[in-house]
Amino acid sequence: MATKQPPSLESAFGVLRQFARPRRPAERCELCSTEIHLEHPHLLEPKARKLVCSCDACALLFSGQAKARYKRVPKLSRLLANFEITNAQWESLMIPINMAFFFRSSPEARVVAMYPSPAGATESLLSLESWDEIARGNPEIEKMEPDVEALLANRIGHARELGSAEYYLLPIDHCFKLVGIIRSQWRGFSGGTEVWQQIAGFFAQLRKQATVLGRTGNA
Repeated sequence: MATKQPPSLESAFGVLRQFARPRRPAERCELCSTEIHLEHPHLLEPKARKLVCSCDACALLFSGQAKARYKRVPKLSRLLANFEITNAQWESLMIPINMAFFFRSSPEARVVAMYPSPAGATESLLSLESWDEIARGNPEIEKMEPDVEALLANRIGHARELGSAEYYLLPIDHCFKLVGIIRSQWRGFSGGTEVWQQIAGFFAQLRKQATVLGRTGNA
């Protein structure tokens, strides 16, 4: 009767390799190619509206450089609990959905309105008169740093009578992260359960991290 031979060392390693996860490629600074951590600074190229991943050293070079090619994106997020806007004012902004972000574009010398969609970030024609009226009632948004900060409005729950509207003054890379979630996860006509769960998770995390300005619980 033949005896069963023990597996060779090489074949044993072959079995282990089947369970080994491939190492994730290191992310690198797009300016100097230095390896960077998962949580890293971002720079924005205002003319192209393009975000660039950066190491700390390169980000520091562009801090406070208003006329440089790149501008450093800040980190502070604020929940504007006392933000005031009527339904009529919102409708005057001509945003086709109940979610949008607004920022001051220095190359174009105007306020730009965009909303996330399955096709990506879509620009909406913004009535300057409507924006000026809203800004007069909410002077905190006049303090937005051009290009790199935005007002993010989430009125989904408010429109469905499921909760209050939320308004954030935050780094613009958060807005593009939200756009990326919707663009990559949207399925069919209504989006599907997965994308709405991820949107809810995005705002839950944002709510947790943001500094609250003004009264709480204001719609």
